[in-house]
Amino acid sequence: MNIETIAIHSGNRIDPHTKAVVQPITLSTTFERGEDGQYPGGHIYTRMSNPNRVSLENVLAKLDGGEDACAFSSGNAAGSAIFQSLEPGCHVIVPADMYHGLKALIIEVYSKILDISFIDMTDIELLKKTIKPDTTKLIWIETPSNPLLKVSDIKEICKIAKARNIIVCCDNTFATPVFQRPFELGADMVMYSSTKYFGGHSDVLGGALVTKIKNPQWDHIRRIQALAGSVPSPFDCYMTVRGLKTLPYRMRGHASNALAIASFLQNHPEVENVFFPGLPTNQYHTIARSQMSDFSGMLSFTLTAGEAKARKVANCLKIISQATSLGGVESLIEHRASAEGPTSTTPTNLLRLSVGLEHIDDLLADLEQALKA
Repeated sequence: MNIETIAIHSGNRIDPHTKAVVQPITLSTTFERGEDGQYPGGHIYTRMSNPNRVSLENVLAKLDGGEDACAFSSGNAAGSAIFQSLEPGCHVIVPADMYHGLKALIIEVYSKILDISFIDMTDIELLKKTIKPDTTKLIWIETPSNPLLKVSDIKEICKIAKARNIIVCCDNTFATPVFQRPFELGADMVMYSSTKYFGGHSDVLGGALVTKIKNPQWDHIRRIQALAGSVPSPFDCYMTVRGLKTLPYRMRGHASNALAIASFLQNHPEVENVFFPGLPTNQYHTIARSQMSDFSGMLSFTLTAGEAKARKVANCLKIISQATSLGGVESLIEHRASAEGPTSTTPTNLLRLSVGLEHIDDLLADLEQALKA
């Protein structure tokens, strides 16, 4: 099936009793046992499994072409499950330019248990030098990265990892399976903040892991999901399945608007630099074209006049809202360095823009008036 059909039907289950076309929300926390003590409905307790979560995990696995998926209460909870599945002392390589929230979790929690190396994941030779033959067990890729939109060579990294029996997990949140297929490039697992493009309407929190194949480590991760209980509620699962139905069509609109805005900003006298791999002038454009079918709706840009100008632009926008998060139908902008706090390494004159689905002329006019302010 094509991805549009998968998105609509793989998370849906016609109710056998009412024949409702849209799956109902099952709020029950517990499920009746049969006379033999077993569970004929397939569920025991909602922390362990729930009909709505099963539906969500089914569509998530199929969208990426994986064998299984685990849904979590947030993207950080999903990432955390992978790190929890590793033995203490294992060496892990992660990008220096990665989502600030997960980076903080790694530094504050997992660096006490695991040996962590933060590197420029676009530097293949540096990656090779950083690998520790006996202890490196995981390479984490985030591409395009947040917020500098760096693009890592997934196929080459996976080739290096496979030769050394190292697992590769790719954070595919920005690209989604609509525009990037990590399993086809050699990745073992894919991670998402489903809060973003999957939900698509800035009203549901969630995260997801998808595995290419089921194996003992995946069994361990699923066990962690059930025991730790960092799972989405039935309502959150329902809302995410609902959002996924329009994902392929929404992503095309996001990508089209983002390219138009990136092109506009690239030629604006107030703009110093635009970070968007869809621009032919971008340093990552060639590798991005080789592994992405389109370039999604995220971009960042720096202002020539510095931090004060960047903050003023964010404050002067009328249609584009100044708020954290991304991937919703509405456009959001953020002075990322201040959002990340005192440990941020993001340029202070940078604004991150999540391009929404408003009419492109209105978005361009809004940016123009703010840049002139």
